[in-house]
Amino acid sequence: MYRQVVSNGKTPTLFLGNAYRAGDDPDPGAGSLENVPHGPVHLWTGDINQPNFEDMGTFYSAARDPIFFSHHSNVDRMWSIWKTLGGKRRDFTDSDWLESGFLFYDENKNLVRVKVKDCLDTRKLGYVYQDVDIPWLKSKPTPRRSRVQKVALAQSFGVGAAHAAETSRNVEFPLVLDSVVSTVVKRPNKSRSKKEKEEEEEVLVIEGIEFERNTPVKVDVFINDEDDKLIRPDNTEFAGSFVSVPHSHKHKNKKIITGLRLGLTDLLEELGAEDDDSVVVTLVPKYGKGRVKIRGIKIELAAD
Repeated sequence: MYRQVVSNGKTPTLFLGNAYRAGDDPDPGAGSLENVPHGPVHLWTGDINQPNFEDMGTFYSAARDPIFFSHHSNVDRMWSIWKTLGGKRRDFTDSDWLESGFLFYDENKNLVRVKVKDCLDTRKLGYVYQDVDIPWLKSKPTPRRSRVQKVALAQSFGVGAAHAAETSRNVEFPLVLDSVVSTVVKRPNKSRSKKEKEEEEEVLVIEGIEFERNTPVKVDVFINDEDDKLIRPDNTEFAGSFVSVPHSHKHKNKKIITGLRLGLTDLLEELGAEDDDSVVVTLVPKYGKGRVKIRGIKIELAAD
């Protein structure tokens, strides 16, 4: 959770997701919290013996499971925690977002419109979250290997000191993700100052993630890993995941084409890779193997 809320959630866009306005292509890309823990909990608690992972594992039936409501309450709690962590971690101020409305039936079966701006302060909704200890806020990921071990291993690959993964130099995009893929990705800048890092986050962008809507998808992303089988979520090399809960109901467009953005600034500091020209990005398909296409991977700097 530290990775998702703290280091991957330094800006509103990274945490909450990309803007989606009228006329835009659908599925512009979710934020870190939507991907993890929101998505995996849906998939893990869905029944693999059901045709569409009912109940929690697919959109149309998720709310039939009572855990749906506690799960989403906890996601909202994490959003509330995120806004207390400082820096650029605050809600969007764009009026298109604030004035967006949703229709619900109230307790008297009356149709009511609720706007985003009406739901941002829990106190106005009549509740606050209990003040309890949050262990994961102090659980900063740690590298699986020491810097000395990484340098020794990297020399055998003939790449920069942090490029310790077994790398496929001839990866060509677009590609179908039917196995583990590693590729070298050039960084836009290196050896940045503290001020530069505060002004702009270094972001890994995985573009054109394409798959059928009714397909459960989970892809883990690692940076400069030596062996993805040994890396755990509490290791620095684990950058994050892309997760999609199946949409089995009817859509005009049966395919989703979206993207994933992951903050790298803290991760690269922890790996001692700030002075490297490039990094090794490894994609590991967990769900949807062979059914996901990737258009490309790049790294960019983003102020929001």
